[in-house]
Amino acid sequence: MQNSECIEIFESYLANEKKASANTLSSYLRDVRQLGEYLDIHHDTVITAATDDQLSEYIAWLKSSGKSVATVSRCIASIKCLFSYLCLKQIVTENPAAKLVPDKGEHKLPQILSSREVDLLLEQPQCTDAKGYRDKAMLELLYATGIRVTELIDLDISDVNLTAGVVRCRSRDKERFIPMYPKAVKALEDYINLVRPQMIALPDEESLFVNVSGERMSRQGFWKIMKYYQKKAHIDKDITPHTLRHSFAAHLLENGADIHAIQEMLGHADISSTQIYSQLVKKQLKDVYNKAHPRA
Repeated sequence: MQNSECIEIFESYLANEKKASANTLSSYLRDVRQLGEYLDIHHDTVITAATDDQLSEYIAWLKSSGKSVATVSRCIASIKCLFSYLCLKQIVTENPAAKLVPDKGEHKLPQILSSREVDLLLEQPQCTDAKGYRDKAMLELLYATGIRVTELIDLDISDVNLTAGVVRCRSRDKERFIPMYPKAVKALEDYINLVRPQMIALPDEESLFVNVSGERMSRQGFWKIMKYYQKKAHIDKDITPHTLRHSFAAHLLENGADIHAIQEMLGHADISSTQIYSQLVKKQLKDVYNKAHPRA
């Protein structure tokens, strides 16, 4: 089987059976394509004919190329997923990726903003033009709900209930309803009623947040917006689109919220994914203690 056909059926499997997110789909396909190119150049062979030695050699090559532990671990996950599927469909008889094991790298806790830094960031968009109203609504909504950036840009106008003060978030055939604090509701109300009608390209546009062309906001577009306001706020931390999500969870936990309620709002299938914020809050308390206690 040629690599192109192999990748095509793997893409269909990820999208239709695994219901992988857009980010996972993109990452896994990129990893598999790179593996295919490596095997073609270095061994003149196709993916379905790869041996365990060749795969181990490929992982060693990734490490020698300076790839991070996280990147190599994700590549291994992609390759193992691919060959598990190929075995399931009996396209290959043995799994050459079975022995691949990711390195145990240092597990870094997520970066979060302090309450003051969040305030600074949310104060930056000025409601003097359409983009200001839109950007304020996006940032307020992210911090109010803790939804993923992909979920934010996938929201439709029908997913917002301003009267009830909730937003409906749909992901992987599941949906959850998340409450919003009054300032976020007000920011959304102003954007939806005052500027969105002038920003959309077509009257029947369903996207909640649109770009200057009147079409659905992209992940890359939001990334640029986030970095712009980070710079304006003079926040030195390395903010990513996920930073407000992490901050949302940590601040709720810090203020006594039940971890299972946070899990539900974040859409985590496994409580262990949410428990990392407990470690983060404990670390922060320890740091405060060490800095402030006179005998520490």
